[in-house]
Amino acid sequence: MDIKKEVGKKVKTLRLEKGWSQEKLALMSDLDRTYIPSIEAGKRNISICVIEKIANALKITPMELLNFKK
Repeated sequence: MDIKKEVGKKVKTLRLEKGWSQEKLALMSDLDRTYIPSIEAGKRNISICVIEKIANALKITPMELLNFKK
């Protein structure tokens, strides 16, 4: 399992469920707009601080963001 890709897929799924663009998620997460696409593509090894920012923007816990099937 490639955890970066799994987290990226989860971020994308949750973002799309909200009907948000990548730019809106970046704005809501206080991240650069160019950062979200590379997270969703599994190209970034994101920190726990970034996980927290994204989770807070999505109104979920960091554990929910990291909860995915193997």
